[in-house]
Amino acid sequence: MSNQNTSDLIEAYLKKILEESSKIEIRRAEMAHLFNCVPSQINYVINTRFTIQRGYSVESKRGGGGYIRIAKIQISDSNHLLKQMAQFVGQDLSEKDALILIQKLYEEEVITKREGNLMLSVLGKQVFGKVVPHENVLRAQLMQLFLERLSYEEE
Repeated sequence: MSNQNTSDLIEAYLKKILEESSKIEIRRAEMAHLFNCVPSQINYVINTRFTIQRGYSVESKRGGGGYIRIAKIQISDSNHLLKQMAQFVGQDLSEKDALILIQKLYEEEVITKREGNLMLSVLGKQVFGKVVPHENVLRAQLMQLFLERLSYEEE
């Protein structure tokens, strides 16, 4: 048997459905019943694994007739993706979010695996160590520069 936890199973289930349809609508309580978990675990999976950085749009409505809609975001071109990412980065970027963004750039074939690994090596904690007091700010600035330079390549 696989070593997957419930969150991994929920994610895999939803992604399988999204392969067949670009948008799904689920009910939190029904999903919780299906996976024999608490409804908050469904929220956790959706909030952490179906984010805009990972290529998903989530809309929810609470209450008796409530639902959660998850849609794959269709990126029309890499320039549009780069602009969206630059907006997300803002002034502060964690190492985890940098990894997610670099993974998305690779998945969308904006960068090669080698370029992604180079970006990761520059944006990782090991580079900043304990000497940089505002590492997330510096990481955001570096990522913004990467994204800007990548957009020049497209024009």
